[in-house]
Amino acid sequence: MTDPRTTQLAQNLVRHSCRVQPGEHVLLDLIDAPDEIGIELIRAVRAAGGSPHVRLRRGRITAEMFREATEEQYSSIAALELEEMKLMQAYIAIRGSDNSFENSAVPAPAMKLTQRLMKDVHEHRVCRTKWCVLRWPSPSMAQGAGMSTEQFEDFYFRCCLTDYDKLKVAMDRLAERMMRADRVHITGPGTDLTFSIKGMPAIPCAGEMNIPDGEVFTAPVRDSVNGVISYTAPTIYQGIPFDGIRLRFEAGKIVEAHCNGNEEALNKILDSDEGARYIGEFSFGTNPEILRPMRDILFDEKIAGSFHFTPGNAYENCDNGNRSQVHWDLVCIQRPDYGGGEIFLDDELVRKDGFFLDPDLAPLNPTRDRRI
Repeated sequence: MTDPRTTQLAQNLVRHSCRVQPGEHVLLDLIDAPDEIGIELIRAVRAAGGSPHVRLRRGRITAEMFREATEEQYSSIAALELEEMKLMQAYIAIRGSDNSFENSAVPAPAMKLTQRLMKDVHEHRVCRTKWCVLRWPSPSMAQGAGMSTEQFEDFYFRCCLTDYDKLKVAMDRLAERMMRADRVHITGPGTDLTFSIKGMPAIPCAGEMNIPDGEVFTAPVRDSVNGVISYTAPTIYQGIPFDGIRLRFEAGKIVEAHCNGNEEALNKILDSDEGARYIGEFSFGTNPEILRPMRDILFDEKIAGSFHFTPGNAYENCDNGNRSQVHWDLVCIQRPDYGGGEIFLDDELVRKDGFFLDPDLAPLNPTRDRRI
């Protein structure tokens, strides 16, 4: 018997996130996902009058394809996937994973090659379709979060099925305040960072593109970033884990990068191209149900009381001109249990120790009574 939460999630993805209309073609990209969510998505797309198209993939198979990728091989794969994507009006990806580090044995040059060749597919999907991407709960994810499998499933559905319409009212208010701002000043342990967001849009994200959702993002003026930042959440990129990342900026550029081990790998990523050492996104995390990191960016970037400050490519709808094959959402949690911190907009303290001071923004604050 299918869990009714799975049915509700599929219906939300089709009707709320992607707003599927009669006659639209929807690509369902299922990676290590159970049959139940695929079946419920097919039914939901058809109920909305759309045409479902299904792609089934396995993480270990994909990693093996990456391992000895060649320019010729992946050019043809990218061309085929781009033509397929051009036929779609919507894209929903369910990304399960038995092992978060499955790609760790893939050589870095092979990962870089496939990212470069698949860039046009990714950009068409992001810019030309209605899309939504989400993880599927697994024992490995529960382990990464420090929870039992049952606890994690409850947490997963709670934050994925949150009342995004209620959050959006507060997120719209935060976006309005951000769009009036020029100067941003962020302080905390190991962090003293300044930059400008003058003239940049602020985009509230309330369940349309990523699930779980809950962030309001903008981008710094490219050359305005100065100071230092110490990220408090662990992360993973290209299958490599990183902890304690610390960056120093001058005139927008990352001029020093350190971490607790793997510094060579960190700097290789930042040297992928010129834009990888500049920032493409600044965002407040605002999902009150998500409180701690688990090395999964779709969850970690939404942590209540956090912000992320992203080396690499800027989004087209919030474009500061930075271009890169990298887009690495690095997260700093500022709640007291992570050392605290303050964020000022034009010298006004708007968030202290992870809690917004404006009562109208209270729905975006961490849920105080959650233990998991």
